[in-house]
Amino acid sequence: MRHTPTGGAGSSGTASSDRKPMSIGTVLNVLREEFPEVTISKIRFLEAEGLVEPQRTPSGYRKFTAADVERLASVLRMQRDHYLPLKVIKEHLDALERGEQVQLPAPAAPRDLVEGVFDPDEERPTAARIGRAELLAATEVDEAALADWESYGLIVPHEDGGYDIEAVTVAKLVADLGRFGLEPRHLRAVKAAAEREAGLVEQVVAPLRRHRNPQTRAHAEATARELATLSARLHAALLQSALRIRLP
Repeated sequence: MRHTPTGGAGSSGTASSDRKPMSIGTVLNVLREEFPEVTISKIRFLEAEGLVEPQRTPSGYRKFTAADVERLASVLRMQRDHYLPLKVIKEHLDALERGEQVQLPAPAAPRDLVEGVFDPDEERPTAARIGRAELLAATEVDEAALADWESYGLIVPHEDGGYDIEAVTVAKLVADLGRFGLEPRHLRAVKAAAEREAGLVEQVVAPLRRHRNPQTRAHAEATARELATLSARLHAALLQSALRIRLP
């Protein structure tokens, strides 16, 4: 299905007035006038997620129409201004193409994007920090187990003794893995890999956080969240691939 312009989603003429199909490099230059942080990888990712469907030449090169570029701009605006997950953005744009009226939610605070785990549709806890007793109760483990996990750096308390809400998820997963005989010492490699991935994400978003444009700085958190989701998906895919190789 070819996409039509989506002016109802906040169009402001980002797309070129030239109706000639554009290469992905040209699209990148057009979008960077409004979205300086956008990359070719980002455009390809949005295509892979079904947000845009450029034509292909016989040799496989992408060719974007002005409508494709405006649709990409609408996606990027909804991410930047409303912090919507891509699934919801696609639903909004498809509704606009059908001629339906779409009511976008009020812009969200960047803080909302970093609480909870990676699924933007998952219901997140209301508290950003919890105490030790709450963590023990939520995970149904004893003090000795929690102390053991802390000694290996799997659970890290703050100076005041509190924990980020993500510690509940980590603790539950560590406990589940323990039932298969995987001890905290075995999981240090997983922790180290996560820290390396976090470092890669930080390299990408650090320039956005230093940007003079406040909207770009706010978008850094959404970008970090999206990169974290992609990293988790890549890790899962690589793990499954490795296990298939080793399975008889």
